[in-house]
Amino acid sequence: MTPAKSFDLSLYLVTDPAMTASKGLPATVAEAVEGGATLVQLRDKDGSTRTLIDAANALMNLLKPLGVKLIINDRVDVAMAIGADGVHLGQDDMPVTMARRLLGPEAIIGVSISELAHVPTADPDIVDYAGIGHVFPTRTKAKLGPALGIDGFRALRERVAMPVVAIGGIDPDTAGPVMAAGADGVAIVSGIVAAPDPKAAATQYALAVAAARLSHSSTGGNL
Repeated sequence: MTPAKSFDLSLYLVTDPAMTASKGLPATVAEAVEGGATLVQLRDKDGSTRTLIDAANALMNLLKPLGVKLIINDRVDVAMAIGADGVHLGQDDMPVTMARRLLGPEAIIGVSISELAHVPTADPDIVDYAGIGHVFPTRTKAKLGPALGIDGFRALRERVAMPVVAIGGIDPDTAGPVMAAGADGVAIVSGIVAAPDPKAAATQYALAVAAARLSHSSTGGNL
């Protein structure tokens, strides 16, 4: 098992450079965290190394005093360069074994899972959490296969022996059912960063997640 680490998947904010352009990345993230985002992933598929390093440094300066972890999507080199808290890797990115060797035991490493064949990559000896999705249809990422739906999400979640965050087309109304299906949190992109008021949008999601946990605990469940 990887060493126990302190991170909160409840409301996992994933950034997008186009969607944060109107307010700017730091301001958008600051509002989202004020509204209840508990963990932030910097995702910019097309940004240069310098652009990513500058953005990551700005977010580290913002988030570290607040105790909110920063995860870098894909780019292990950027995470190492700025001392980020960890990385999130897709199935076509650097193998998790190599990322762990480079980043060391204290880094948070997450891996994306969208089908049964991906489950072995969520090895609890290497990886700290899994992102499962897309749960519902979404336009945030291109070239996606069919959505898993709640039942498909639940089926994958039951095979993963670590914390799981659900991603893909989740809104405040569907956050509860996703949590009830076994998610430890929800990952949100456009629902927050593209909202006119990211703080208010994040608050809606945070309340939905909290309500789902309360409802589940009152019925004897274990979210």
